[in-house]
Amino acid sequence: MQTSIDKAALSAAPSVSAPPAAAQRTVYSVLGAISFSHLLNDMIQSLILAIYPMFKSQFALSFAQIGLITLTYQITASLLQPLVGLYTDKHPKPWSLPVGMGFTLCGLLLMSVAGNFPTLLVAAALVGCGSSVFHPESSRVARMASGGKHGLAQSLFQVGGNAGSSLGPLLAALIVIPHGQKSIAWFSAAALVAIVVLANIGRWYKRHPAAKKGRAHAAHATLPRNKVILAMSVLVLLVFSKYFYMSSIMSYFTFYLISKFGLSVQSAQVHLFVFLAAVAAGTIIGGPVGDRIGRKVVIWVSILGVAPFTLLLPYANLFWTGVLSVIIGLVLASAFSAILVYAQELIPGKVGMVAGLFFGFAFGMGGVGAAVLGHLADTTSIDYVYKLCSFLPLIGMLAVLLPRTSEPKPKTA
Repeated sequence: MQTSIDKAALSAAPSVSAPPAAAQRTVYSVLGAISFSHLLNDMIQSLILAIYPMFKSQFALSFAQIGLITLTYQITASLLQPLVGLYTDKHPKPWSLPVGMGFTLCGLLLMSVAGNFPTLLVAAALVGCGSSVFHPESSRVARMASGGKHGLAQSLFQVGGNAGSSLGPLLAALIVIPHGQKSIAWFSAAALVAIVVLANIGRWYKRHPAAKKGRAHAAHATLPRNKVILAMSVLVLLVFSKYFYMSSIMSYFTFYLISKFGLSVQSAQVHLFVFLAAVAAGTIIGGPVGDRIGRKVVIWVSILGVAPFTLLLPYANLFWTGVLSVIIGLVLASAFSAILVYAQELIPGKVGMVAGLFFGFAFGMGGVGAAVLGHLADTTSIDYVYKLCSFLPLIGMLAVLLPRTSEPKPKTA
């Protein structure tokens, strides 16, 4: 797989002296590179989630401790991401991307040799620090390279991450489970490849006009402050419903399948891979469709539209559990790109802060969800957790409160 941006594409990328029109060209080589980096970054993260059964057995962990590992990683990332985004809105840092991936590399290596639970937590925190830099800055790069196709760019960026997330469980089943904890270190090669790619992106980023302008040319909000606050509050609640539910799948779907249907760890991980592959496919749909018909429509359909399927899931047999998990992944995943671009249009000129806020909040909700649901699973059952979480998408009804932004008007045939 190609690990650096094509030199011709880099030379054609907009420079500081380029006219404004050049900056509006969609740079697909950069979008492809940042999406590939996102694939590697999130593959590493989902690999860690997928080997929870191994850690649970090896270190005799409770479900609450499993949730604490996720919480440590997610909270570390979520608390730092908005701060990183806010700072780099004012002071763009083209080289922050490979440096952030270096933290992920260190966390991965530490996890491969961890001998106790506290060391696992430190390793998870290092991976979280890497994500706190990667996500807001790479989202900014995607917007810079979008050429005005913001939904498409965010979807291409996000689909890389979701594709990586889907690969983690599969690689865990094929490599880590058979060869043990030390084989986690083999994936440091993926982090090194990502560092090389991100260094090339950093060079393009440094030459882009946005790296010099910072916030000096930030646009002003087009909606009254009270409407912006209301809309942001609704978006936060929608992200809460999406990621709290996603946390139930990401952290505990394998345990659910093992407990309810008696599957092996490897078979359960294959089911998780199929779900995450559906998430990757759904992600690529949401952004371009939002560019065409309006992001509010996509948000409404994605969050609320998945509710009938989540409500059916706890009562389905193994076959229909697989079918429903694919539908849920496809529909639910289309929301985030639309939510992120919608929020960036609500608060123009603060791309990094908004990206950091929503990625951070999403990560935080995933972490809190993992911890809360882990404790709930210990005190009740995994089956009860899925019955309770099935009602979360009904929060999507709040999307009716979202105002129209400066997004393109829906196109009709």
